[in-house]
Amino acid sequence: MTTPEVKTLLIKFINKYANGKELDTLNTWVSDSVNDHIFDKFIKTHYAITVSMNNPDPSEIRARLLKEIRKDKKNIYRKRVKSIFKYAAISVLFIGLGCFFQHVFSKQETNNIVVPKEELITLELENGNIQVISEDGTSTVVDANGNVVGAQHGNKLVYENDDDIQALVYNKLTVPYGKRFDLILSDGTTVFLNSGSSIKYPVKFIKGFNRQVFLNGEAFFDVAKDKSHPFIVDTKELNVQVLGTKFNVQTYQEDSNIDVVLVEGRVGMDSQKTLDYKENEVVLEPGFKGSFNKMQRSITTKKVNTSIYTSWMKGTVVFRNTPLKEIVKRLERLYNVSITINNEDFIDNENFNASIEVDNESIEQVLNYFNKVYEIEYEIINNEILIN
Repeated sequence: MTTPEVKTLLIKFINKYANGKELDTLNTWVSDSVNDHIFDKFIKTHYAITVSMNNPDPSEIRARLLKEIRKDKKNIYRKRVKSIFKYAAISVLFIGLGCFFQHVFSKQETNNIVVPKEELITLELENGNIQVISEDGTSTVVDANGNVVGAQHGNKLVYENDDDIQALVYNKLTVPYGKRFDLILSDGTTVFLNSGSSIKYPVKFIKGFNRQVFLNGEAFFDVAKDKSHPFIVDTKELNVQVLGTKFNVQTYQEDSNIDVVLVEGRVGMDSQKTLDYKENEVVLEPGFKGSFNKMQRSITTKKVNTSIYTSWMKGTVVFRNTPLKEIVKRLERLYNVSITINNEDFIDNENFNASIEVDNESIEQVLNYFNKVYEIEYEIINNEILIN
């Protein structure tokens, strides 16, 4: 194989969409000592640049890479997340390569440890009672009369379409920082809730009423089709109206924008909140993001790679040309930690790229990555992270 083909296979492996045949080919190539000099040059050129290493050890890296390839080969038939980097140019992909090598191979040398705050997922019932939801538990949800209306299965809460319920009764699910949780509504709509989010929704959608839910934070919706009953995501400043589609809504209270990213179908954005599907200000097509500016009360749209905005459901968070201030805010939500930036001038003038495996990387590993790649200094004092 030529060097460009090797690079392609490495990139496909790193971004988790290499198939079994490609993994076999890559495994054979890396194992062949004839290719040592090509591999060594590749590592010294790209690995050293991206993770700020002066003298990387290609033999050690090769051994660990082989171990990771073989581990992936064993899991190749499992369902895998589609790559979020298909659109990227080769230069951007090498940033992803640096993230991978940093994650797989580097040794963490810091002794500073942050202990994330531990908070609980809660369900507030119509009568005000609070029920604690264990992420790996099983339980039932009952109404005021003791009737079972839903059940928890691990990290998912499922509601039944109970014909006996004839009035709108609401529950509210709250997911704290550092956690994620899924919800299946009575009509079959699936809601994936991100950290620091809450959603208020009817225990059962009633015939003749819009399917309306109230969101604070971030959620991905896979809406069940029902032409007679539009589905409405009500944020404080904006309604997102659909009939049946897949889309992501980010509406954290502290953010200046409400972002809607459409994966499939069509959605309308309406700051007037008319609850009329035919009178939306903006209608999004698949592959577009609509942003509502809370101060200016205006909506703008642009074409985006939707996977960047939805990969969080599988535990991967992607930053592309993102200000440090925004990254810090996301990290606080993802890990439930407190981060302070001391150099305000640095915030306004620098943007960064990174890909984070939230379920597999600790906050210390993430900070260490930014330190090595971007020379961002940090220290941990009294369980608070200070960025200098």
